Amino acid sequence: MPSIRPRLLIAGVLAAAVATTAAVSVPGAASAAPKSATTSAAEKRRLDRLPTPKLGWYKCYQIAECATVKVPLDYDKPKGAKTELAVVRVKAKDQKRKIGSLFVNPGGPGGSATQFALFAPDFLSDSVLERFDVVGVDPRGIGFSANVKCFKSVKQQTAVFNKMNVAFPLGSAEEKRYIAGAKAFGKACSTTGKTLAGAMSTAEVARDMELMRRAVGDKKLTYLGFSYGTALGQYYANLFPDRFRALAVDGNIDPRQWVGAGTSGNRILDARMHSAEGASKALREILIRCDRAGEEYCAFAAGDPVANYAAIARKLRAKPLVVTDEFGTVKITYADFVGASLNYLYSPYAGEMVTQLAAEVAALQAGGSPAAAAEVSLRKRIQAAKEIGYDFPYDNGFEAQSAVICTDGKHPKNANGWPVATASRDLQAPYFGRIWGWLSVQCASGTWTVRDEDAYRGPFNKRTKATVLVIGNYWDPATNYAASVSSSRLLPNSRLLTSDNWGHAAYGTGACVTAAIDRYLLTGTVPAKGTVCRAEHQPFTEKLVPGEEPAPGDEVTTKSAVAPGKTLPPVVAPKPVSVLTGGR
Repeated sequence: MPSIRPRLLIAGVLAAAVATTAAVSVPGAASAAPKSATTSAAEKRRLDRLPTPKLGWYKCYQIAECATVKVPLDYDKPKGAKTELAVVRVKAKDQKRKIGSLFVNPGGPGGSATQFALFAPDFLSDSVLERFDVVGVDPRGIGFSANVKCFKSVKQQTAVFNKMNVAFPLGSAEEKRYIAGAKAFGKACSTTGKTLAGAMSTAEVARDMELMRRAVGDKKLTYLGFSYGTALGQYYANLFPDRFRALAVDGNIDPRQWVGAGTSGNRILDARMHSAEGASKALREILIRCDRAGEEYCAFAAGDPVANYAAIARKLRAKPLVVTDEFGTVKITYADFVGASLNYLYSPYAGEMVTQLAAEVAALQAGGSPAAAAEVSLRKRIQAAKEIGYDFPYDNGFEAQSAVICTDGKHPKNANGWPVATASRDLQAPYFGRIWGWLSVQCASGTWTVRDEDAYRGPFNKRTKATVLVIGNYWDPATNYAASVSSSRLLPNSRLLTSDNWGHAAYGTGACVTAAIDRYLLTGTVPAKGTVCRAEHQPFTEKLVPGEEPAPGDEVTTKSAVAPGKTLPPVVAPKPVSVLTGGR
């Protein structure tokens, strides 16, 4: 990502997007198109000398085929140590007209691509399922691939992660405890877990994907990646710029910000990525629209929603809310409230869900009580954002996420600097600066000392042979829309597709954006320059029904707005530890 702070106003980023994608025509002028890049000699030496792996497919999960394959831990040492990858394939419905394989990744980092591929029949359009085998390869160290493991036992892991068991720390005592846990965590991954943790950079995963492309028999790669999966896609595009036919990345990370290009590595990750600004911008817009819609359409519209949300937060910072009923007692802290709000900003129904959450907490703070059904719902929401349980079997989710984040990028040296840095972020992006800022504290370079010598840190501006499709939505709370704009500017042969949906990523939220992505994957045809797609759902468009909870239930929030029977892709984004592991 660039070291320059992205413009935050929608008018600004929209203007930048239009300026970037506007067609320029000079009558009478003619010039040859710039030559596209080719795979470097170094990458050819690493990959092309290796024999194509043979995948021993076997039937699994009723609808799929599975395989495992060993690949070099270090591609510079092909005869050295190996690591095992898990691969799942859901075969195309029309094998006679099959285009090839569609590789998919749900993000994270740490998300399972094999599980994502298994879920593909539920969220991918039928036209795509007809023509592609959907392939998921769990990145090294993750999912069903050989796992990174930083602790010798669950007991040791629990002792460390219990110090980090909050959505984010607030106050010197919590911060000191959290940093102590983060330092122990980083040390564990740099010692016990170093063999695999030091070989999990995104460049290595891109190399694995190139090898798997050959293994499934495709001449060129077709790829669809979400969230962190966009970084993987952009790495592949720059490492192998002539080896893909179509590469779509939805909900983008700017790779320069991700790695800490130039001097930006002296700043914490979110000071480079600005995820907090995306979340803060989305929340404020929701509260403004709630006020505009009125009480008939929004449960939190009474008075000034912006001021009222701030009042809830201020009261929770002063004193947590304790709720006792027949289900027991739960304490709701400021961090819990912010964490739950962030969780719901990931949904296309973010408006209804966040304002209902706020209305329920406000009712409890006022000494009243929401309806019984709403109170149960509230308890579930808060619990999902604060529960953490490390029990048998060993769960390496936080380790997998951190191994990629910490190994890919440059990070400040001293973990003790995070309290000041995250407080600064919270001033710049209210409510969410801390929750996103604390995500990377274990990556402090004086703590996380294991390195991947073959990590790739640019350049990320190669002119690819085929056009890359970059998709971003205005209200993304995890991968700021500005990063999709800057990523599209970075890649000379790319096209930006914009959506106005809520939540994280855009596929499945509207016929326009979904059809455009499908068309590109199937034919390579990109949408017209400057295309802005409208989502099927905008907040506060339906009147509230008295006596009913206005926020949609879980089933509704995962329903695709495009096709009956389809759901939204289960996209994974980096989250703080207690949110990442909530509900296990």
